[in-house]
Order: sequence, then structure tokens, then C-alpha cells
Amino acid sequence: MDFELNEDQLAYSDMAKAFAENELAPNAAHWDEQQHFPVEVLKRAGEMGLCGLYTPEEGGGLGLSRLDSSIIFEQMAAGCTATTAYLTIHNMVSWMLSTFATDSCKAQWSEALSSGDKLGSYCLTEPNAGSDAASLKTNARKQGDKYIINGGKVFISGAGETDLLLVMARTSGKGAKGISAFAVAADSAGISYGRKEKKMGWNCQPTRSITFENVEIDADCLLGTEGDGFKIAMQGLDGGRVNIATCSVGTAQAALTYALRYLHERQQFGRELASFQALQFKVANMNTELVAARQMVRLAASKLDNKHPDRSTYCAMAKRFATDVCFNICDEALQILGGNGYMQEYPLERYLRDSRVHRILEGTNEIMNVIIARRILIEETNQIL
Repeated sequence: MDFELNEDQLAYSDMAKAFAENELAPNAAHWDEQQHFPVEVLKRAGEMGLCGLYTPEEGGGLGLSRLDSSIIFEQMAAGCTATTAYLTIHNMVSWMLSTFATDSCKAQWSEALSSGDKLGSYCLTEPNAGSDAASLKTNARKQGDKYIINGGKVFISGAGETDLLLVMARTSGKGAKGISAFAVAADSAGISYGRKEKKMGWNCQPTRSITFENVEIDADCLLGTEGDGFKIAMQGLDGGRVNIATCSVGTAQAALTYALRYLHERQQFGRELASFQALQFKVANMNTELVAARQMVRLAASKLDNKHPDRSTYCAMAKRFATDVCFNICDEALQILGGNGYMQEYPLERYLRDSRVHRILEGTNEIMNVIIARRILIEETNQIL
């Protein structure tokens, strides 16, 4: 097994790092403070193919592997966690639509999403259907050659400023098998948006609730067939968990890099902080855990690319481990800066705030443990992970 990046992956990494350093990092603090959604930068990302990384080439995307995409997202997250996190959500929408939509729906949306000309939001979570997503209530009723959607979604990233909503709605009875997926134009009649939520982090991307009141869409806006929605959602979430874990790794790397520079610059008791053994041991632990998280995330991405039968479990383990460990790395980096780390003049408090939500979204880390435990304790199998 070769853990080294190949020439293409190194080139992708360098490209993403340059984009992060030039377009994201210089603006991240301002976007956070002003709660500005940087659509103009997302469009430039789209021009470079970053809005359709693993979208198939026939859909206008680059058709990269999930591992290649993870390498790119990691570098970008070091520039701005929240913007990159939204970009991972958009990539998931772009991939879902180009993979499962009807030909007419693809013709309308796929290349526009892959190019960044249009932006997408993923609409699964509801007020009473968070971790238990299969209990969602939003419904889509077939009426001739149309579907009529009624219900509501919450915590939707980009809502109110994106062009396409990928909506999970119930088309039949209870449970996961009654859920279908739909591509819905965000400006459709009957859609209304709630206020922009005030959040701890991710301030540069808007988060709103969405209400659907007799929203009429064409039947060819259905992805796959009726009842495929939950299956499509879970396939998307496997990749989404790798993506958000990757954002945690990139943010933790940025936090550690900043802390290391500070250790050499700052002096106390007549010598630089880097000479104190307690701090040396702290950064040794931080770096070790960061490398472990990065390798687990890349392993999960590889399992996803190769359609390994346990890929969902690997994605859950990577998401649980990386988001927990990398949040702690950000916290330790802030601690190294002391009082300065707590000030908004420095980026550490933003790294901490932006990475905290990663332990909640794409399935809470408690739900990740349920998935992992079910695989290793409940399912009848002799195969060892």
C-alpha cells in the first residue's frame, strides 16, 4: 500500500493551496465578521472545476476520485473552513443530480452546477427529523405529470442564496422506503425562507429554514425512482462525512501551523516558547493525532472509491475520529497562544468555532458510533474491519 501522493495529486494539492492562500485566507476573517456569502469567489472556484470535483465528466465535472477531492478540500479548508464546507455540500448536490437525475433535469442543471454558475443546497433535515432522518414529514404528492411538495426543512446551508434545492420528501408510507429525492428550483412559487440563523461559526454561509407550500414541480424533477430518496441521501452522506472530516483536518493543520510559528516568535522568561518541554510535548501529540486523522480520512475515501462493502462504516469512523480529534487540536492551538488565541485578531478562535459544528452535521458523532457499533456487534459477519 503506497501512502505517498502521486504526481497528479500533488498538482491538485498545490493548485488548491494556491487558491486558498490567494482567494480564501486573506478574506476569511472579514467574511466571518460580516456574515458575507462569497458567491463571487465560489464562481471563481467553479471556473477551476472546484464545484464539480467528483461529478462525472459527462455532467460537466472533473470526474475525480473521492480521495483526490479530499486532498483538494483539505488544502482549501486551511484557507477558510466555512466556505470550503459549503463547497463540499455543493459538490455533493452536483454529484447527486448528475448521477441520479433524468436526462432533461441534467440538461437543465448539471453543467450549471459543475461550473459554479448555479449553486445548490441539500435539504434533508427537518424540525423533528435530525438524526432520525427517515422520519421526515415533508411530502410530495403525485398529481398528473407534476409533484406537489408541502413541508419544511431546517438548518439548510446556502438557503436563500442558492439556485437549486435537492429535496428529500415522502412519496409513500412511513420509513426510509417512502422517501424520494427531487431537484427543485430555489425560486419556485410556494417556497419561502426563514431568517438567517445566528450561529457560533460558519458565519460566511447563510443557514435558513425553508417552507414548501403547494410547490409544483415537473415529474421529471424526480431523482431515480420513487422510494430511492433515502438510498441516494445515504450515498451522498458517505461522501459528505469524508468531506466534512477533511475540512476538520485542513482546519487543524492551519491551527497547528499557526501555533508552531507563534512558539518560535513568542518569548517568555527570556527564551522562546518552543524551548519549553511541556509545549514541545503538546505539539508532538497534536501532530501525531493530525496525521492519524488525515490517514483515516484518506483510507475512508479510498474505500468509497473502491466501493468496499464496509465503506459506510469506514466513512463513519473517519468522520467521528477526525472531527473530534481535529477540534481538540484547534483548542490546543488556541491554548498555546494564551489570551491572544481568544482574540479575534488571531484566527484560532475562528478555527475553533468553525470546526465545532463538524461533530454535529452529516450525522452527529453519536450516530457515527451507532453505525460503527452496529457493524461490529450486531451484523452477522466474520469479516474484520
